[in-house]
Order: sequence, then structure tokens, then C-alpha cells
Amino acid sequence: MLEELKAIVCKYSKLLPERGLVTMTSGNCSGRDPKSDLVVIKPSGVDFEDLQPDDMVVVDLQGNVVEGKYKPSVDTATHLYIYRHMPEVGSVIHTHSNYATAFAALGKPIPVYLTAIADEFGCAIPVSDYAKIGGEEIGKEVVDKIGNSPAILLKNHGVFTIGKTVRDAFKAAVMVEDVAKTVHLALLLGQPEELPPEEVRRAHMQYKTKYGQ
Repeated sequence: MLEELKAIVCKYSKLLPERGLVTMTSGNCSGRDPKSDLVVIKPSGVDFEDLQPDDMVVVDLQGNVVEGKYKPSVDTATHLYIYRHMPEVGSVIHTHSNYATAFAALGKPIPVYLTAIADEFGCAIPVSDYAKIGGEEIGKEVVDKIGNSPAILLKNHGVFTIGKTVRDAFKAAVMVEDVAKTVHLALLLGQPEELPPEEVRRAHMQYKTKYGQ
């Protein structure tokens, strides 16, 4: 079931280590089918390079396994909490990408120091309070603190991103690491200035309405 969504979740799961966003078996990716509300998610503890579409696990929004030979990700409860409380979300991705997670370790958001942050995120990239792994606590922090951003830093933990599609959530994961690296380098040189709020709004709206085909 959900063969196309399994292939997509598998594809972007395998891209996470290729882009340097996760190591070994850490991190996970999921996608929600809008018709059935079933969720396809990466299995727990399986090497990314070994993943095949049929290895993906299908669960319902209550966490019951509908199909799959493996156990689902240990972060499944987090993903499902987000889906239940943010019906517009079609994908959730979790990474431990180094530069973004460095800000998370400090409990610091990433201000809008760059036009790339204004374009892609439209606001500062927020940071949550600390939450325990394995239950719904992280999901609650994401829902409560992410605001209008497609990405949030989990204090002392890592990064969660959301999107209407798996590609959208993956792009947010790539971009949050990219801007975190640039901001880190800028802070080594001095103190960058934040863009004015009105310019952030203008740039974000222009990017959303005019960029691309």
C-alpha cells in the first residue's frame, strides 16, 4: 500500500546522510497520505544505505502499525502528534545536522541575519525547550513553538522540519543547516545585524510569490 509515498520517503531518507544531515542510523523522515491519513515513516535503526521502499513502515495517526516488517522510528509518536495537531503538514523530517544542532545545544534561535533566512523561513528560526525523546513531548514543543517557520531547533537535541510535501520538509532541513553554518561563520568574525522586520516580510512574500516557475 502507498507504494508511491513509500518510494518518496525512502528517497529523501537516503538523501539525509548524503547531504550530511545525519550519521549512522540517526534521524528520520515521514510523509502523510492526505486521502487515508496514514503515515509512511522510516524504520528504526536500519542503515540508510540499505533502505528500500518496502522497508518503510505504514502507521495510522494513533501509532498502530498497518503495514511493515520493521518497527517504526522511535520518534513516531513525535511525528504523529505533529500530524494530528497540524493538519496542513504533509511531511516531518528530523536531523542532527551539525551547525543547526550547535545552536540547539545552546538553546539559541537563529535570527534573520541573511536574506536566505528571510526568503526561506520568513522569520527567525525558533528554538524549543528541552523535551524527552520517545513520546509526544517533542511533538508538543514543535507544535507550540514552531510558529510560521518550517523548521525548529530542539534544545539539546537537533532539528525538526515540516512541509506540505516530503521535498518541502527536506528543503527546509537542508536550508536550516546551510544558514546555520553561514551564521556561525559570521559570528566568528563579528556581530551581524538583523534584517528589519518589514524587509523580512517583503523578501519572504516576494520569494513565495515570484521565485521559480
